[in-house]
Amino acid sequence: MLTDLSSIAGATDVQSVDPLSDPLWDQRLQHCPHATFYHSSAWARVLCDTYGYTPHYLAVGPVDAPTAVLPIMEINSRLTGRRGVSLPFTDDCEAAGSDPLAFVRLFERAQAIGKARRWRHLELRGGLGQLPAAVPSLGYFGHRVPLHRDEAITFGQFHSSVRRAIRKAERSSLKVELSTSLEAVADFYNLFCKTRKRHGLPPQPFSFHTNIHRHVLSVGLGKVVIARLDREPVAGAIFFHGPGTALMKFAASDLRFQHLRINNLVLWEAMRHYGQEGLHTVDFGRTSLWNEGLLAFKRRWGPVERKVEYCRYDYGKAAFGRSPDATGGWQVRIFQHMPIPLSRLAGRLLYRHMA
Repeated sequence: MLTDLSSIAGATDVQSVDPLSDPLWDQRLQHCPHATFYHSSAWARVLCDTYGYTPHYLAVGPVDAPTAVLPIMEINSRLTGRRGVSLPFTDDCEAAGSDPLAFVRLFERAQAIGKARRWRHLELRGGLGQLPAAVPSLGYFGHRVPLHRDEAITFGQFHSSVRRAIRKAERSSLKVELSTSLEAVADFYNLFCKTRKRHGLPPQPFSFHTNIHRHVLSVGLGKVVIARLDREPVAGAIFFHGPGTALMKFAASDLRFQHLRINNLVLWEAMRHYGQEGLHTVDFGRTSLWNEGLLAFKRRWGPVERKVEYCRYDYGKAAFGRSPDATGGWQVRIFQHMPIPLSRLAGRLLYRHMA
């Protein structure tokens, strides 16, 4: 459903969109240039059902075929205040569309909504170059690997060390499955909790992953890729499907089996599958600028590297400002030593406030 927002100052052709109540939203979105999975109603439902966020999506253009879209979720937290984010738990979510002037209109309307609703700040995760007055609040690297139907061409893009690792994994007893089942999600989640502990971060609640299964995997918009050794899950990843692109949202593994190059095999089997399906890109998501080990791993797959910059408009200061990178800091050591059941509880209590 689209509703005119002429009562709020700004361009009168910007409309409010509720992707949860509009059954045709995803069909309309197909007409919008550069729309991704993260602009879809499926991802909106995952965020709203898990964390109770309120959507404030904005669109420019005809009702049935918007030409530009800016998705925003309102987070209303007693701990961290009320704010708008485009979008929470999303690595890179530029406004869809190809007209820079439309993006400026969308942002101005978003600013007005935030002022009316008393947001502390408005954060955009990508698209900084379309706002001349904005300065980056955070910066990351993003990596997109080109895919081909001919898997030999895709394989040939990789660094020789990646090709050797894949061949080593293929000679082992590892078996890789692509699944959409809730059982596969549960197997992945157990690996995910171990991986997050290793990285010093609490895992998102299991309800987040069950909602991913309900709204994404079960309707054909994603897959769980699991590597097993004698039926034991040892590595995995969750992928979402957008127009022409597979997005690697989460990855996890058991360190005891790293010598078998389990992560390399999971990624390769996913790439083979998506190349055969006709997708042209695998997106590895964001990587912190300081994470040299992960950057080196991703760069060996022959990706196109780009800078992903966030911006944050602070309403109290009426200006753009910087924000901390929450992936590092003193809390990392605490979560590395925290038992997994306690870490899961922390994730269940904290994540809706910290997005």
